[in-house]
Amino acid sequence: MVQLGDFFSRPGGTTAAVAGVATATLCLGFYLRVRPALGELRPLPVDRHILRTRTRDAASSAEKAAGGVANAPPYRPDEFPGGRQVRTAYGTMQVFEWGPEDGEKVVLLHGIGTPCIALGDMAREFVAKGCRVMLFDLFGRGYSDAPADVPYDDRLYTTQILLALSSSPLPWTGSSSFHILGFSLGGAIAASFATYHANLLRSVTLICPGGLVRPVHISWRSRLSYMQGGLLPEWLIQRMARKRLRPSSASHTSVDIPDNAEDADVDFDQVPVARDMPNSPKVGEVVQWQFDGNDGFVPAYVSTIRNAPIYAQHTALWPLLAEELAARRALNADRPAGLETGRICLIVAEKDPIVVPTECIDDARSVLGEDGVDAHIVKGGHEIGISRGKEIANIAMESWIKFRAE
Repeated sequence: MVQLGDFFSRPGGTTAAVAGVATATLCLGFYLRVRPALGELRPLPVDRHILRTRTRDAASSAEKAAGGVANAPPYRPDEFPGGRQVRTAYGTMQVFEWGPEDGEKVVLLHGIGTPCIALGDMAREFVAKGCRVMLFDLFGRGYSDAPADVPYDDRLYTTQILLALSSSPLPWTGSSSFHILGFSLGGAIAASFATYHANLLRSVTLICPGGLVRPVHISWRSRLSYMQGGLLPEWLIQRMARKRLRPSSASHTSVDIPDNAEDADVDFDQVPVARDMPNSPKVGEVVQWQFDGNDGFVPAYVSTIRNAPIYAQHTALWPLLAEELAARRALNADRPAGLETGRICLIVAEKDPIVVPTECIDDARSVLGEDGVDAHIVKGGHEIGISRGKEIANIAMESWIKFRAE
């Protein structure tokens, strides 16, 4: 102790001691910081950012129990022919593909809430007319997993389309390779895909599409429930969204109509997903099953509302689509490949409370040009993509033939 005291009593001893302690502390902190890098390298789990759906395992268990009949879900993994589960870096996705191998190829994109079973009638009609059809569950819906660390914008959904195409044993890419049809959210995605990949497409058909929905139709509840950067914390937004989106017989709402569902003539959740099938499951039953089995659904839904090109694209995405269509209507020898007719087929519903038919047609013609839109109004509400699938398939095919002959 005397020697230590002598050390601190020497001139400069205190300063040297403090400097030594500080140096030792810095060295120790640096060592603890780099220590993990000096040890054995262990790869991170490949699925650390993926919300795995439980619907696949539940469906498999139900199939084994009671011969697969008593406990069958309202939407089965073998709902359509050619079903396959495609493993991707974003999670596993459910894809269906069937029809004549040499038929016209058609990709169908479903809406924001109900998985691809909703477009079953439309798909079957295309196949009956000799087409090769592909449809799949968007990420976070049905039997598809949900990536948890990326925004659900048109970039993600474009990537999913390309992943689905690449999973086919048949070639689906190249100039003017396939037709694309999108319903509701699927229409917004199809418009974006056509903007950036027009060369791949033979035609574009948009059914009650998102994209030109005017902001006036976004309720204050939607702005509060879904929009980021507001006063509410994210956990509370997710909780509110889950409560609001869950199907309920007590309220006239639907996940496929974010706003104004109470103004619809038809309860969307009561619409059968297969019009001609006895005892067909209804939209609400499928969505309830999805709520119970796919934990990624609500986060995917909220992120889609925030990030996908659903609202007010009049001066954003759609003018770019207009340029692609106009370039293909030009009468010159160096016209770009794809979308030979230079127009879209737009199908809207007479009594749609959110994609208002007159607004949508007027806005589409204003942005894309009078010659850029082949417009049709079908009786019914926003549900026509499901309830009138056969009729819509035939309108789309007639549009292909009519304008291709010009």
